Amino acid sequence: MQVVLDGLEVRYGARTAVTGVGLAARGGEVLALVGPNGSGKSSLLRAVAGLQRHGGSVVFEGVPRGGIGFMPQDSGARTGLTVLETVLLGRHRALGWRVPAAEVARAGDVLRSLGIAHLAARPIGELSGGQRQMVFLAQVLAAEPAVLLLDEPTSALDIRHALQLLALVRDLTRARGLVTVVAIHDLNAAARFADRMALLRDGRLMAAGPPDAVLTEATIAEVYRVAAHVHVAPDGHVAISPSRALADR
Repeated sequence: MQVVLDGLEVRYGARTAVTGVGLAARGGEVLALVGPNGSGKSSLLRAVAGLQRHGGSVVFEGVPRGGIGFMPQDSGARTGLTVLETVLLGRHRALGWRVPAAEVARAGDVLRSLGIAHLAARPIGELSGGQRQMVFLAQVLAAEPAVLLLDEPTSALDIRHALQLLALVRDLTRARGLVTVVAIHDLNAAARFADRMALLRDGRLMAAGPPDAVLTEATIAEVYRVAAHVHVAPDGHVAISPSRALADR
């Protein structure tokens, strides 16, 4: 199972957000989309999710119909619903008078896996931004998608919950053979949890491959205009230590 992009292009009027991107996301692997602000990560994800008109092609090989789960950067909040009701909407477009006990139990399992089962009865409008982010991830996971598209899923999370979330996503991806694409700003987190990375700048694909091939000192300087020391941490993961901003060209 995989998702293959060929010549993907996204335009907003006269502005080109993504151009000429060719990329494959494979089952059982986490692909991290990285790049500076405005590099086209969110536009690419929305195009793959079918929410954004685009040129080129997005081909789903071996993906079941309706098997795409997308978590946008800003999911909003339905203030009248509880956390449990919000998660149940991941499996049902509308909640009826009766919800099967098995569905409630399954939603509870997802909440427990994310460490937020204690929030089940809370109105979602009362939660912090980070808590809401975890709830909307639970909603996506409850639908049991084959393709998981996450746009900045850790942006509102503290370091502990960010690590917990990314580890869960990685483990689910490997256990279920999911096609998982995550847009993320934190290069160290991406290097730790992603199997492969795709580096974008100004809507163009600058590099793709395993973290140690993509995150070189020269590439970071070129794309981010930052001087950084790249090394292998004691646990074997690539680590980036930025030192200073470089002058604009």
